[in-house]
Amino acid sequence: MERKNAFWIVMLLLPVLLGVAETTGPLSDLENIAGKLVFYQMEGNATYVRDMGDLASDVPTETMFELFDPQRNFSRSKFTYTWDLGNGEVIQGTEPVVRYHYPESGNYTLRLKVGVNVTKYTPAITGVYSTDVQVLDAIKNIELRSPSDYEVAQDSSLAFHVDGSPPMWVCWRFLPYCVPDIMGGCTLTMLYENTLRLNHTFTSAGIHCLDISVRNEISKLQTSFSLYVKRNSNPHLLFMLSCAAVLIATFSFIAVIACRKRTQIPVSSNALYLKNPESDGQSTILFKFSNLERGEKEPLLLQCGTQYFS
Repeated sequence: MERKNAFWIVMLLLPVLLGVAETTGPLSDLENIAGKLVFYQMEGNATYVRDMGDLASDVPTETMFELFDPQRNFSRSKFTYTWDLGNGEVIQGTEPVVRYHYPESGNYTLRLKVGVNVTKYTPAITGVYSTDVQVLDAIKNIELRSPSDYEVAQDSSLAFHVDGSPPMWVCWRFLPYCVPDIMGGCTLTMLYENTLRLNHTFTSAGIHCLDISVRNEISKLQTSFSLYVKRNSNPHLLFMLSCAAVLIATFSFIAVIACRKRTQIPVSSNALYLKNPESDGQSTILFKFSNLERGEKEPLLLQCGTQYFS
């Protein structure tokens, strides 16, 4: 009788013992919850995976906790998630995903606390994850802040404003007459600020194109500018000034010559007082004039026959 009672007691306790073994065995390996954080950002119809911890500011962001549970120990467990975004915002929920956005660029630390209840009779298992997030401004616009008209054979300076977070890699090249150059390369420049300055000397007149490609850790933008290059007006101006100087010198020389002829020293008329003896008892006074320039030497009295002095 005692043997039968002992047999039935063992049979009744066997399921309980087996159940405890099944629950306590796996729980001994669940001290930590294994998983990782994955960042997604949506812009338009495109979705970008940000697996390096760099995010774009003011862009819808989705962060997901991917649980590593190959043995499906937590397939029927209930989870709780507490998301601390590092900017003062805390979001709680039961889904392994959170949707938010960072309005401003900067450095943040995102923390996630995961809690799971395996059974009603076991304490909750928790895991804490944290990662540093760098939020950058995406490159959305490149603006030319210099005149679009330039001259040949002059050192031209071009300034551009790029509204992205530095550092940025800039690749640029000039295309004469906007002819595509498939085999040609570009000049690579590292930009540590938002202003790009380029110096270039155009060798021909016409429409030229400037291709610029800019990228940072989270975005990339490529654009092209049309630049009008005109011929240098300085050589023509110098030629005109030289011709004008020659003409002025010529007219000045002619004017000096003309004025000199007009202002010559006038000639002086010297008169001789003569008396004609052949007149009939009358005294006839004869005057003889000689045109003598001042300074010339000639006798004052010209003798014609006998001179009579009165």
